[in-house]
Amino acid sequence: MQIILLEKVINLGQLGDVVKVKDGFARNFLIPQGKAKRATESNLAEFEKRRAELEKAQNEALAQAQERAAKLDGLMVQITQKAGVDGKLFGSVTNVDISDALKAQGFDVPKAAIRMPEGPLKQIGDQQLKVALHADVVVSITVSVLGDAQ
Repeated sequence: MQIILLEKVINLGQLGDVVKVKDGFARNFLIPQGKAKRATESNLAEFEKRRAELEKAQNEALAQAQERAAKLDGLMVQITQKAGVDGKLFGSVTNVDISDALKAQGFDVPKAAIRMPEGPLKQIGDQQLKVALHADVVVSITVSVLGDAQ
């Protein structure tokens, strides 16, 4: 399916690019989330009329993400979980736990923005994780998992 991108999409293209993607990806993800439209003649004409407006909105979103990134970069988040004597957690620390801990510190970060390449944390200690606030803005935070021997 041919689509027009209404914003930058990682590994796909920039604002205004006409790309071909699988039908399901377009119908189930890109179009419902407002990231793309079908590449028809009328949609192409409408996009060209709105191009300046969309570019302005994208630049504002990027500026906001960079502003948030300046505050968030290098932040340490402490999370306490029950653990055994060997340092293994009885549960795990997921992106939801990290998002909640960031909210408690005053940062509203969606759970989908937290990148955990090795999966949930299952060990006591400090871990470096990435937070993707925007397609172009990725910051690093430290998550310190503390053991609670109860």
